[in-house]
Amino acid sequence: MPAPHAIRLHGFIATALFIAGYAGALAASSNSPKLFAPGIVSGPADDLSPAFSPDGKIVYFTRGNASASTIVTSTLSNGRWSPATVAPFSGQWNDIEPAMAPDGTFLIFASNRPMDEHGSALDGTYNGKTVPGGGGNLWRVDLTGGKWGPPKRLPDAINSATAVFSPSIASDGSLYFMRPDNRSGTFHLLRAQYRSGDYLVPEPVSVGDSSTEEVDPAVAPDESFLVYSSNHPASREPKRLLIAFRSEHGWTTAQDLGDEVNERGGNIEARLGPDHRTLYFSTNTVPPISFPRTQRQAQIDLADMLEWANGRENIWFVSLTPWIDAVLKNERVTN
Repeated sequence: MPAPHAIRLHGFIATALFIAGYAGALAASSNSPKLFAPGIVSGPADDLSPAFSPDGKIVYFTRGNASASTIVTSTLSNGRWSPATVAPFSGQWNDIEPAMAPDGTFLIFASNRPMDEHGSALDGTYNGKTVPGGGGNLWRVDLTGGKWGPPKRLPDAINSATAVFSPSIASDGSLYFMRPDNRSGTFHLLRAQYRSGDYLVPEPVSVGDSSTEEVDPAVAPDESFLVYSSNHPASREPKRLLIAFRSEHGWTTAQDLGDEVNERGGNIEARLGPDHRTLYFSTNTVPPISFPRTQRQAQIDLADMLEWANGRENIWFVSLTPWIDAVLKNERVTN
């Protein structure tokens, strides 16, 4: 584990207690999620998992429906995102969940493509069932001379099952991802240390508990904090976004990001923006409509329905600064 540089954490117990005490203030603050590029990136299909170039001017993301998913890309120019086009390495198979390396030199994504060129789409086994064509392994593409190379499957140390999804990449190349537990079939988070050009055996990420399903990790480049979605039997809603911080004793107790961020219906595919303080995620929640309304408002609502507000997954973003600053403040107090 590299020594954190953006956020250095000390005192597991003090930090955890401070964050817990600060939760009420966070919930009371105004930090409502905003829709990302409505009608262009967030549109009438399911749009999820944005992966940004380091300068924030190119984004790769998943676009799909019940039949197929493709990784597409959009470019920012003069403050506007361009209409999405199919990424050079995608389109032939079901490709999802791109994750950009912090330095922008490579990208890892999940795909049901066969392990070799003569095979068939990968079946997936998870949550107690087998899904024909619904499997996933992690693949890597490298950016050389401004062009993406061919996808290469990650080694069996990572792809040891047929349901390996949601990569997230640290600055040293270490990889976070999710994979189902062999006994329960539910998903949990793992971390594979990258060393000397290869991955070590993945180890469980110690957040949640045995009754919790954890999915979709988004790790800070220096691994100082981790955002993910949790399915807990005691939770009143599925897939709540949580944040945990790294200390010298391991991960702090994860903190729920609150009702202002966690919309009803599930919040998934956490990703960090190029500033590493903006959280992107997807939810199928649409704004409620208040009645009575004017005809003009009805026209606006109908236009939104056609553009994005139709109950499909859309990409939203919110600042993590309140949570990060709470930890930084506590560090100053305890030092």
